[in-house]
Amino acid sequence: MRDTEKQWPEIAAEQLRTMRRAGPLVHNITNYVVMGVTANVLLAQGAYPVMAHAPEEVEEMTSLANALALNIGTLSGPWVEAMILAGKKANELNKPVVLDPVGAGATRFRTETVCRILDAVTISVLRGNPSEILAVSGAQGGARGVDAVHGVEEIAETARDLAAKLNCVVAVSGERDLVTDGQCTIRLSGGSPLMTKITGMGCALSSTVAAFVGAGGETLAGTVGAMALYNVAGELAAQKSTGPGSFEPAFLDILALVGDDQMLRAEIDQE
Repeated sequence: MRDTEKQWPEIAAEQLRTMRRAGPLVHNITNYVVMGVTANVLLAQGAYPVMAHAPEEVEEMTSLANALALNIGTLSGPWVEAMILAGKKANELNKPVVLDPVGAGATRFRTETVCRILDAVTISVLRGNPSEILAVSGAQGGARGVDAVHGVEEIAETARDLAAKLNCVVAVSGERDLVTDGQCTIRLSGGSPLMTKITGMGCALSSTVAAFVGAGGETLAGTVGAMALYNVAGELAAQKSTGPGSFEPAFLDILALVGDDQMLRAEIDQE
C-alpha cells in the first residue's frame, strides 16, 4: 500500500528505485515502428524488453515476463489474436497488463480491437493521448491518425469515469499529464515539446509504465513513478539538445542517470 504521509515526488523516487532493483522483464506486443525505441528506453532505465508476437509463443513468453504491454499501433488479425492470448495468460498468472490504444477512434478496426481486448482481458493501466482515451470511452475521439486533437483538461472527467468503469488506472499524456484510478487524480508537469518529435516516445512510455507496475507494488504509484521519470528525463534531455536528432540519445543517457535528486524535484500534484 502507498504511504499516504509521503509526498508524490518521494513516492515516485521510491518507485524508480524499486523498478531498478527488480529489473523487470516486459513482454511487448507492440508495433513495428517503435520496437527499437521501446527496447532502448527500457534498457536505459533498468528494465528488460522482449518482443514476441507469434500466437504460437505469446502465452509462454508472457509466463516468463513480469508485465505485458499491448500496443495496437500496427495492427493485423494475427497480432490481435496474439494480444488476447497473451492478455488472458497474464490475467491467469496475475501479471499486470498495460494497454496503449494507439489511434483508437481513427478507424473502426482500431476502435473495435480495443473493445475486443477490453472485453477479453482485465487491464491494469490504460495509457494514451486524450483523443485515444475519449475514443475508448465510447465518445467520438476525432483522432488525426495517431495524434491527439483534444487536450487533457477536456477529457479529465471522462478519464476518471473510465478508470472507475474498467477498475484500472488511466494515464493521459499531454502538456500536463493526468493519472487517475477513478478516485485519486494526479497531475504531472515537465517533459519537453521535443518528445512529440520523436517516433515512439509515447509507446515507449506505455512500456515504461509496464516496467514500473511489473516491479510490484501499487499500480497507481507505479504509473505515477513511470510518468514522472519520463517527464524528468525529457526536461533534462531538452537542456542538452539542439533538436530532435540530438534529443533522442540525450534522453536515453539521462534515463540511465536519473536518481533521487532529480525525481524529488518532479512536478506532481494530487487533486
